[in-house]
Amino acid sequence: MTTLADRPATPTRRGDRGPRTLATRFLGYAVLVFFSLVFLYPFVIQIGNSLKTEPDAATNPLSPIPDPLVLDGFVRIFTGTNFPLWLGNSVLVTVLATAGRVFFCSLAGYALARLRFRGRGGLFAAVIAVMAVPGVVLLIPKFLVLNQLGIYNSYTGLILPLLADAAGVFIMKQFFESIPVSVEEAARIDGAGIFRTYWSVVLPMAKPALITLTILSFQGSWNEFPHSLVSVQDPSLFTLPRGLADLVSGSLGKGTQYPLKLGAALLATIPVAIIFVVFQRHFVRDANEGADKT
Repeated sequence: MTTLADRPATPTRRGDRGPRTLATRFLGYAVLVFFSLVFLYPFVIQIGNSLKTEPDAATNPLSPIPDPLVLDGFVRIFTGTNFPLWLGNSVLVTVLATAGRVFFCSLAGYALARLRFRGRGGLFAAVIAVMAVPGVVLLIPKFLVLNQLGIYNSYTGLILPLLADAAGVFIMKQFFESIPVSVEEAARIDGAGIFRTYWSVVLPMAKPALITLTILSFQGSWNEFPHSLVSVQDPSLFTLPRGLADLVSGSLGKGTQYPLKLGAALLATIPVAIIFVVFQRHFVRDANEGADKT
């Protein structure tokens, strides 16, 4: 009679699949690294060309190594263009538009999620329908409305249409519906009204959605070009995207002027990258905490 100790040991499948699994993982990482380099290489070229001289950038535009390394392009950005003015306009428009979107979209989202009134379903359907309309279709109607209201070519016309966004309303409504109604009922028992419940109880619980909306609003307002194209014509009201488009179109004269153009684009990218990195960390942490609570 054979015992368990006398039986020959059979090889495990895990041991057999070890080298194959390691090779598959290595291949997967290699593919990811390759596509990461492909994605990052244009940014590397942008940085390299912004630090080159004009002849070097024109001769070797695809080389990421400047020879010699100079800062003439950045000096010309601040001394030979209206970049500081464009930067100030972009900061003003972006800050006001982001604050307005976060407030008004959260307010509208809470109303659609919690308040019961006639036409609520149709209003939400209209919000969804607006999200399905391409933005380019609304450019001419937007220009006509701004002109009719008398706010064309002004800061008001540049900022006011950006204070609300259908996608932001949708995001906030969906998040508010995930918050337990019992929390609001407890606040009403304590004597809080509708706005006080929204402001002091529900809104602090919507921090992940607010951070998401802040990132999207900041990025969208900072990079907004079509709206500035139809809302202002005065060069003193140009934002960074409009000003950069003016540079690319050849407003500075002859020559490629790669260091100046790419340097200005690099400076315009930095604020968005910083905001995204900082807020993404808080968003991921808060989203994980919310998932653990549910």
